[in-house]
Amino acid sequence: MNLQKLKNDVLEIEDEIIRIRRQIHEYPELSYKEYNTAKLVSEVLKKLGIEVRTGVGLPTAVVGILKTSRPGKVVALRADMDALPVEEMTDLPFKSKVKGVMHACGHDAHVAMLLGAAMLLVKNIDMLAGEVRFIFQPAEEDGGLGGAKPMIEAGVMDGVDYVFGIHISSRYPAGVFATRKGAIMATPDAFKITVHGKGGHGSAPHETIDPIYISLLIANAIYGITARQIDPVQPFVISITSIHSGTKDNIIPDDAVMEGTIRSLDENVRKKALNYVKRIVESICSIYNAECKVEFMQDVYPITVNDPEVTEEVMKILSGISKVEETEPILGAEDFSRFLQKAKGTYFFLGTRNEEKGCVYPNHSSKFCVDESVLKLGALAHAALAIHFTNKK
Repeated sequence: MNLQKLKNDVLEIEDEIIRIRRQIHEYPELSYKEYNTAKLVSEVLKKLGIEVRTGVGLPTAVVGILKTSRPGKVVALRADMDALPVEEMTDLPFKSKVKGVMHACGHDAHVAMLLGAAMLLVKNIDMLAGEVRFIFQPAEEDGGLGGAKPMIEAGVMDGVDYVFGIHISSRYPAGVFATRKGAIMATPDAFKITVHGKGGHGSAPHETIDPIYISLLIANAIYGITARQIDPVQPFVISITSIHSGTKDNIIPDDAVMEGTIRSLDENVRKKALNYVKRIVESICSIYNAECKVEFMQDVYPITVNDPEVTEEVMKILSGISKVEETEPILGAEDFSRFLQKAKGTYFFLGTRNEEKGCVYPNHSSKFCVDESVLKLGALAHAALAIHFTNKK
């Protein structure tokens, strides 16, 4: 691999990568609705002479296939495409033109970087072997079914030897790559707890079964799981994020509903926590003669686990492009985890934090912004990994 040539070539397309990113940023689309983004992706890939498949598992899913005449491995590169239901609060000249929708997580940058990689690889196809698949995935932000699973079921990972993904992140300085071997992101177990009591007058609580009081007891007990049931050295969090009940100051309601999330990086810890939540709710409701229902979101994203040997190679390759840091795991979640269950690979972050440019706000913030000087590094990283691993013996 001639890395220096790739570095020179990416400078020639940097403006085009930025232009694509800005176009997508102006017209963001929510999960499962990425029609214009998918159309743009398809058009760019076709102009490059790359085989394009659309509707792969989902109507907005796009896969580009670049085959070479040389025998080699099959490498998949993935970018997610969906935006968030956030009203953009930046003053960028290319800020979102869609009310209440924003690329607040950097997926516009992901698409642009992967298209940039496709441009690089077409130009330097003599460095490649085997096959490269460019996966443009919808609905990563969904959190449940997501876009990865339908694409996998439609065969996008059939025959793939290695898979790689990049995520823009404000956690790290602009231009810094960050990853780790093993578990890097959590599984996101969403839960909903319904407590059904017996309503009545607020002046006579003894004549009721107060679901609000019972819910408070449940909430306190659930937070005790972290403090007293889970090994304190294990990355783990449980948060109740919504409690709804009642209509008026003097009415004790019949029902209360709580929702929240459990994040864990170990499957045994996860199972233990889910079991504790169910037992706590049922026990407390039983004591106070209330009825209860505990629901967990089905088919949640698995833990994102990087292959240790592959990740070691990835870190060496990335160090030839920019600075590389070994990061601690984070309790966010990603359905890229599903791709990693089908092939060896690595998920890594590309820092975009730049105080001088005002790029200091976290992902999902209404003021999130990207230091666009890093986009060429992401495109270069995708291309370099594709070249290295398609040629791997």
